[in-house]
Amino acid sequence: MENEENKEVENNNLEENTNTVQESDKLKDEYNELEDRYKRLFAEFENYKKRSQKEKDGIYGMITGDVVATMLPIMDNLEKAADAKTEDEKYQEGVKLVARQFQEALKRLGLEEIETVGERFNPEYHEAVSHIEDSTKGEQEIVEEYRKGYRIGAKVVRHSMVIVAN
Repeated sequence: MENEENKEVENNNLEENTNTVQESDKLKDEYNELEDRYKRLFAEFENYKKRSQKEKDGIYGMITGDVVATMLPIMDNLEKAADAKTEDEKYQEGVKLVARQFQEALKRLGLEEIETVGERFNPEYHEAVSHIEDSTKGEQEIVEEYRKGYRIGAKVVRHSMVIVAN
């Protein structure tokens, strides 16, 4: 009888161990599944943050470019007023000071002047308004600038209007 009881206890222990192992395996599988979901969700969130920041930077650059583009005619007129001949030197110095301050403010926003005279014509930055033949100049060389062009970073805010040789 003791033998039977021992066998029964062993069977119960074996059954309990089997159940415990099955439950442990089930919990491990559930844990691995939750860990995988967490990792995927975290990676998705990181990608979302990067994408949002990139969109935010793009929108900021676009808006800055648009605002600066509306101010460029004002800067052109200030430069013309600063270069105009007048008998009142203090007035002319004041206009030049305002023009320089305005230029500096736009530079702080990232505005850069596009190089023109002596450079090779590039349709991404320049707009040709005239063409001349000049044997002393290189092919597609810019010889004169009608209107200054500007860019912010890689974005062209306004193309330079130029005369191109050959």
